[in-house]
Amino acid sequence: MITLRLGAIFPHNEIGAAPEAIKTWATAVEDLGYHHIMAFDHVLGAGTRNRPGWRGYTSADAFHEIFILFGYLAAVTTSTELVTGVLVLPQRQTALVAKQAAEVDVLSKGRLRLGVGVGWNDVEYEALGQDFTTRGRRAEEQVEVLRALWATPEVTFEGRWHSIQDAGINPRPVRGSIPVWFGGHSEATLQRVGRLGDGWLPLVKPGPQAKDMLRRVHEAAQQAGRDPHTIGIEAKVSLSTGSMEDQLSFVDGWRELGATHVTVETHGMGLTLREHVALLQETAKTFQRHGDR
Repeated sequence: MITLRLGAIFPHNEIGAAPEAIKTWATAVEDLGYHHIMAFDHVLGAGTRNRPGWRGYTSADAFHEIFILFGYLAAVTTSTELVTGVLVLPQRQTALVAKQAAEVDVLSKGRLRLGVGVGWNDVEYEALGQDFTTRGRRAEEQVEVLRALWATPEVTFEGRWHSIQDAGINPRPVRGSIPVWFGGHSEATLQRVGRLGDGWLPLVKPGPQAKDMLRRVHEAAQQAGRDPHTIGIEAKVSLSTGSMEDQLSFVDGWRELGATHVTVETHGMGLTLREHVALLQETAKTFQRHGDR
């Protein structure tokens, strides 16, 4: 049985703004043996007064700025991987993302994994001065620029959306690069994962649909001359729905499809800090017993 790397999702909306609470949660996660911490990314929440029927996060939902949060987590943890799940890449300036990500990687001694996606909230794109309609195509060029800036002291790049003339970031990542995983399950995303991604963050249940999506990822990888089995897969399981038996079945389903990571989600359950930690402790023990069978 494949040993999955187990992670925990940072409870943005419930943990509050106290640094002590964030430190307590993060160090508890590390002490419990979780391999990684995943955090979501939203810069702005939409006000609902003039948006009847709005679905999704709003201005009332709290989100810590992801790179600054990870800078803090890098200081209060020692071994836990830090994962953006996902950074809405096309609504951000690419060179600035390269700089911020490299800094987190340096401060954490090489513990950053960058999960990226194109997002769904046009309100954020508008406020940040970015084009919502070209976000998928821009994301591909962005990843190319990120990798160039991480790998080389000086970069010259001319693309459709980027122009860099003999410039670079310093410091650069510890490993000379940072793993880039793509989140989502649209056809365009599956093609990007296969051609460009170090991994995939799917948002579907294991089963025939997921198996077919994975087949398309592998085909895209082979067409790009890549070994599809080098592409990681990370499933996300919510502890707010179903029984523990259902959740273990979900994990086993993804394990059979070749998943390398699984992340458990407690945020959104209305728990206190103590309750979040207690549930993560119980879950870690249950998953370990299940994996050792």
